[in-house]
Amino acid sequence: MDIFDFLSLVGGLSLFLFGMNVMGQALERRAGAGLRGLLGRMTTRKAAGLLTGLGVTAVIQSSSATTVMVVGFVNSGLMTLKQAINVIMGANVGTTVTAWILSLSGIDGENLFVRLLRPSSFTPVLALVGIGLTMFCRSDRKKDTGTILLGFATLMFGMQTMSDAVSGLGDAPGFRQLFILFRNPFLGVLAGAVLTAVIQSSSASVGILQALAATGQVSYGAAIPIIMGQNIGTCVTALISAIGANKNAKRAAMVHLAFNVIGTAVWLSVFCVVRALFSPALLDESASLPGIAAAHSVFNILCTVLMLPLSGFLEALVCRVVPEAKKPETQSELDERLLATPPIALERCHEVAADMAGCAVGALRDAVAAIYAYTPELAGQVREAEERADHYEDILGTYLVKLSTGQVSKEDSSEAAELLKVIGDFERISDHAVNILGSVEELNEKDLTLSADARAEMEVLTAAVGEITDLSLSAFLKNDLYAAEQVEPLEQVIDVLKETFRTHHIQRLQQARCSIAAGFVWNDLLTDLERVSDHCSNIAGCVIDASLGNLNLHESVRTIRRDREKFLERYEMYMNKYAPAAS
Repeated sequence: MDIFDFLSLVGGLSLFLFGMNVMGQALERRAGAGLRGLLGRMTTRKAAGLLTGLGVTAVIQSSSATTVMVVGFVNSGLMTLKQAINVIMGANVGTTVTAWILSLSGIDGENLFVRLLRPSSFTPVLALVGIGLTMFCRSDRKKDTGTILLGFATLMFGMQTMSDAVSGLGDAPGFRQLFILFRNPFLGVLAGAVLTAVIQSSSASVGILQALAATGQVSYGAAIPIIMGQNIGTCVTALISAIGANKNAKRAAMVHLAFNVIGTAVWLSVFCVVRALFSPALLDESASLPGIAAAHSVFNILCTVLMLPLSGFLEALVCRVVPEAKKPETQSELDERLLATPPIALERCHEVAADMAGCAVGALRDAVAAIYAYTPELAGQVREAEERADHYEDILGTYLVKLSTGQVSKEDSSEAAELLKVIGDFERISDHAVNILGSVEELNEKDLTLSADARAEMEVLTAAVGEITDLSLSAFLKNDLYAAEQVEPLEQVIDVLKETFRTHHIQRLQQARCSIAAGFVWNDLLTDLERVSDHCSNIAGCVIDASLGNLNLHESVRTIRRDREKFLERYEMYMNKYAPAAS
């Protein structure tokens, strides 16, 4: 092997790792909502968790990425440690799919069908289709499909380049001696662990081992311990991701390490005993690419079979290794580890935004209740809820901007933009709740009272505003288009109520039936309540935007009004419900 072969090896390895990375990222984006669905099935049942981990890892082609996601879920409180254990076990089995795909490079035979199965035959076609989809299609989903095909073609080309570069090592005595040295199981485990820890991908390190096996100098006796070590090395990624996380997230990362260390220790012992007592001839045979894929799969399945019944023991073990914190830990609402998987990060943003919406609407309800029966306790609740809504807006806004600057699909980018608009409107609703509370406190401090007519009108307006906030909240939380379409007609009625009640107020002032000081506060209340309805209209418009696939709120409003008959029917219904008091 000369310097040019070495450069080819480095180039092939670089293409291999690049292709695997590009393909994995594109698979995550392409999976989108399907990936959310898979992760939504993470339950306390062992089988469901195991299959979830297996399925997600098979989709995104990386057990490290799955485990990092799990650490993020545990850190955010979305998943318990018990759930995480089952998913991590499934991820270890799912990662074996990659080795089987790479083993296609080792197919031999001159039969037409066999030759078509070789990567050298079909990867050029995949690359051609991939570049066509990437360059000439506008759809993000088609572009991602093209990127997947290009990533796979690059990966396989890199694999072939590595195999060709090391092919000359088959006759090199030093290379032969190196793999004789690795027949020492402990050195083999160490080599596999170190290589995988450096490149942080067990799939990639298995691929490198398969490329070296093409020389014919890698025996099963040397390959099996290396494969066992690779499972330990892949834990480095999860351990690094747990730095700065809470204790349960650290425990989830430790579960990954403990699972692989215990599994390796047990099956390595069995391997050594079998080799010493029976000396199977298979261990001296040259490992083939499919043989390495099979060994990788069998080892990971055996580890899972061994450890699945012992999940309770694993949980107890990591709880002892990572004890309870002396000081209470704060829960991270949004974990940056999830940014690597935009569909999952967006799902978490929706959950946090739902909490924010509940705070904002709760603040408004309490503020309205204070108009009729003020108490210091209600005032405290309003201000506390408004502070929480502000906090949610800050962390969600920052997180969504970070998410949008990464590699996200057009659909995910639009969804992030919609969420940014919605959280701004909910935050403003909580601000208006505090303004309403301030007006109520001014009435109390100055010992002012509203006239009977003004109070009756306020009851009508607050009822209408209560209904519109309920509709907009339901539209957002449940993606309820029917509720969203009710909001705009009701908002128009609230505008009519505001102007009518303002006119009545001026008439009462002229007739000296209301004090000027109370009138100023009354006007402030009217303004804040009407502006709440405007923000509700914006929220409903965003829900409709999402269904129409556009970011133009005014277009959504025009779409609602375009169906004039329905719009007028709803408008008349709300006018009959609330406007008789305005006449």
